[in-house]
Amino acid sequence: MIIQILNTINDDIKQIRTDVFMKEQGFENEFDEIDETAKFVLLFIDGKAVGTCRFFPSDIEGDAHIGRMAVRKLYRGQNLGSKIMHAAENGIRRNGFKTCSLSAQVQAKPFYESLGYKAEGEEYLDEGCPHILMRKIL
Repeated sequence: MIIQILNTINDDIKQIRTDVFMKEQGFENEFDEIDETAKFVLLFIDGKAVGTCRFFPSDIEGDAHIGRMAVRKLYRGQNLGSKIMHAAENGIRRNGFKTCSLSAQVQAKPFYESLGYKAEGEEYLDEGCPHILMRKIL
């Protein structure tokens, strides 16, 4: 397993996100202007890109936001999502942030809770999918 932190989005990241969020989950608005400035975590197994997320400063001082966390379907259930999140959190810490936040799909809330994230506020819809804001003190 190899985990990289990249300063720019690449074709591997785009393909994982297209496969998971657009083809599998039906989202339409997957790519945005945040992709131009975010940092990206990319996880490889046996030379194949299988998981990713991005992180960037949020609107709250001292907080970075993690988003677009995805693992290819074939590789789920192997604790790879946790490894991606830990790599992102380490990168966030190295950049001086004290907390990190994320917009979790409600169905993934238990996963993020297992990593120490706490839900804040009410659920809301993003492209028709229930989400909730979650935050963790680093």
